[in-house]
Amino acid sequence: MLKQALESGKTVSKSARSKESTPPLSRSGSAAPSPRGSRIASREGSDDEDAFSDDTEWSTRSIDALVAPPADYDDGSDAWVAVLEDRINAITDRKRSSTEGRENDMSGFNLILTRHFAHQQLRPRVDDVVAALLKSVKAGQSEREVVLALKALALIIITEPSETIYDSVADAFKRTINDSQYSNAKSAAIHALSVATFYGGATLEETEQIMDLFLDIASTDGAVIDEADNADVVVAALEEWGFLCTQMDDMEDMTEPAMDTFVDQLESSDAGVQIAAGINIALLYEKSYTEAESDDEPESDEEDGVKGPRMIKRYTVYRQQHNLEQILEKIAKASSKRVSKKDRKQLHLEFNDILATVAKPTRGPRYSTALDQDGREYGSRLKVTIHGGGKMTIDRWWKLQRLNALKRLLQSGFMVHYEFNQVVFDSLPVIVEDD
Repeated sequence: MLKQALESGKTVSKSARSKESTPPLSRSGSAAPSPRGSRIASREGSDDEDAFSDDTEWSTRSIDALVAPPADYDDGSDAWVAVLEDRINAITDRKRSSTEGRENDMSGFNLILTRHFAHQQLRPRVDDVVAALLKSVKAGQSEREVVLALKALALIIITEPSETIYDSVADAFKRTINDSQYSNAKSAAIHALSVATFYGGATLEETEQIMDLFLDIASTDGAVIDEADNADVVVAALEEWGFLCTQMDDMEDMTEPAMDTFVDQLESSDAGVQIAAGINIALLYEKSYTEAESDDEPESDEEDGVKGPRMIKRYTVYRQQHNLEQILEKIAKASSKRVSKKDRKQLHLEFNDILATVAKPTRGPRYSTALDQDGREYGSRLKVTIHGGGKMTIDRWWKLQRLNALKRLLQSGFMVHYEFNQVVFDSLPVIVEDD
């Protein structure tokens, strides 16, 4: 049962003040694990988060620093293998462990799994490690212990995924989201549950249920899990709803209630909430178009000179589109001094892209209408420079959403996993171009 949202607060939106629950979601017919797009500004941590880093961190850095290698990326040493074995032994032997000791062991474990693709070393011990980490999730003696355990389990899932691990961890993650005394643990559990749902063998119905949960959290500004007015929790729910949405093949029936929530959250005074909601809106518009089939008639507003396959609109995303475009344009041009210069710049950048997609859903992020030498539009020009040379073109919102989800989890180790971890590569099969 959803709890009543608070009547005021900086992140409380108008719908959260006037309703106890979101509308029930209709269900789409099927889903496919095909790729689909979120670029979120870094969240500011609280004072007690200062020591958190790659081992606990979930937020996304700027796009330019997205794939910066860790300091020890190319040291050529295999010393980490022995260190990982020691960490695994310590994590699974809890008899005389202290809270600080468990934190240190999980921190080291997380850093190694972030910066190295350690599936061979992890595989023989994975069941024992998962069982030990779940004990810390359920009964951790500090916020840091719980957050580290959640991050560790998510890293295990991306390193050594299975079709059954969702069933092993989902209940513990959901209980943490609903009942934990720690706000940061709730945010971390939202992220971890999303990873488990995406990579851990969740069914279509289970995926939709998790998306419902995340939408409820966003629509009540966190009040449904006793975190009213907590922007970090709302951003986590919005981000991970978008990530799971990329896995869905048909979003028509789920779009209306989702759009109501996202449009409402555009009124938030927190820039991160606005951006996360806006990017989900762009993703839903993108997903309302699919490749044309042989019997599809050309559309009246179909553009000439556009690269890529012909796309056809399948359904209406939002009936009050003119009002939506006005809201997006207002945010894109926001000049309020109540918004920091950094947030204002980010809002302008993001919402110009989002507005362009709402107007023309076949246009991805950073779309350029300038013509190349063949008379075709350049299209989306968001290119991410990667370690070792080359650039990755992110021309669709689903790609950006997945890139950000992987970066939230893997942080500075993203490129290591992209190169060696087939699961990560399959999640984002983009072409790396030479400089």
